[in-house]
Amino acid sequence: MNQTLELMNARSSTRAYDPAPPSEAEKQKILHATMRAPTAGNLMLYTILEIEDQTLKDRLAVTCDDQTFIAKAPWVLVFVADYQKWIDLFAASDVDVLDGVEHRGAPGPGDLLLACSDALIAAQNAVIAAESLGIGSCYVGDVLEQAEEHAELLDLPNHTLPIAMVCFGRPAKPSRPVPRYEKHMVHKNRYRRLSTEELREASDDLARLHAPRGFRQGIANIGQDVYARKYAADFTHELNRSVARWLERWQTAGD
Repeated sequence: MNQTLELMNARSSTRAYDPAPPSEAEKQKILHATMRAPTAGNLMLYTILEIEDQTLKDRLAVTCDDQTFIAKAPWVLVFVADYQKWIDLFAASDVDVLDGVEHRGAPGPGDLLLACSDALIAAQNAVIAAESLGIGSCYVGDVLEQAEEHAELLDLPNHTLPIAMVCFGRPAKPSRPVPRYEKHMVHKNRYRRLSTEELREASDDLARLHAPRGFRQGIANIGQDVYARKYAADFTHELNRSVARWLERWQTAGD
């Protein structure tokens, strides 16, 4: 296995950090690698917020589901799907005078998905670049929740959306990678729904992988466990409410 594959295979999320932050030189190397990520039409439909204000970090630790490690992370980046900068540039470029062009208003859901893809691909470049320097990382998806407060805290205009937060820092203690389930993940040519037998096999395999000591009282299998902990959980309801609000803002003309 080559060095890059070894690095990716060994990586795990880091939530306990050595207090010493990455050096400025390391940050610049990571950010340069970040911006070398593939991007739709070379538009780089994202903006990176470097969260340095400790008061802001402390608040984000609360609003992002009370995850205290966020406040202690030496370096925090929020990856924002961003079409606002292009909308602003269009306005400054007098695009209304163009002939033969079907003029548009606010960006649509397709534009949002492209921007989210750009931002997440860039974030993963940052994660791997950091890992190569001995700097751990942890994605925080909860930044998508609490839409109204996060929009205000981060001063986000309409045509933006904080698709991911990533916390960086040297691990305070060794960690080991979490096992992944690889069966049935690759389909040939077309999507195929699993048979009843395959679903049972997957359920048993996932239970052995993620709950080797069994489930809590009232839970009989991995499907019930994930349904209760994730799919039907309060934070998931808030996530979906907030994403609907982000989408409404995204498709609203003006600031």
